[in-house]
Amino acid sequence: MARIQWKSARTIGIIVGLFILYLAIRAQNYEHKAFVFLPKIHPNEAWEFVADFSNMKYLNPTIVDFNIIEESGNYDHWKYSTEYSERLSHWPHLPNYAQAHFDVKASPKKDTYYISSTHRTCLFMGFYCLNSKSEFKFTHSNSSKGALCEESIKYQCPTFLSAFCRREVIYQRKAIMNNLNKKFTGKIL
Repeated sequence: MARIQWKSARTIGIIVGLFILYLAIRAQNYEHKAFVFLPKIHPNEAWEFVADFSNMKYLNPTIVDFNIIEESGNYDHWKYSTEYSERLSHWPHLPNYAQAHFDVKASPKKDTYYISSTHRTCLFMGFYCLNSKSEFKFTHSNSSKGALCEESIKYQCPTFLSAFCRREVIYQRKAIMNNLNKKFTGKIL
């Protein structure tokens, strides 16, 4: 009888443990917004620079390498897909690999330009993957001449790593905005 109770308690313990593990690694959705104002720059200049993924290694220092795997379209509506690898800024020992799809659109009459992207980032040799979406918008600033560059990101992260993921997203967005500002104004924010 005691042996049956021990097995029942152990089984319940394993089930509870697995449930807690599931809650810890289950991906939650988070959001972050970043922006930079580039004085005396037309929005399409910044948009063209950011839309060219070969410039992303300059903008985002965590990117190690990339490969464009598909592209189509024209200046006003261009699509491409890329595979890239990166090392996390706060834990560079953990490389991750991603596949991203970009949708680059121009609305020249409104002086508004967009880069929408979806990313699937995989860690631990592809065993754990997370998704993110980005909307990068380039417009004229209403208050002064220049380009307002705004990015809105929705990303997934496991609950127990939410602080780590947030730091990583903030680090990358800050680096991108600082390097974009440095490219067009020569100044670091």
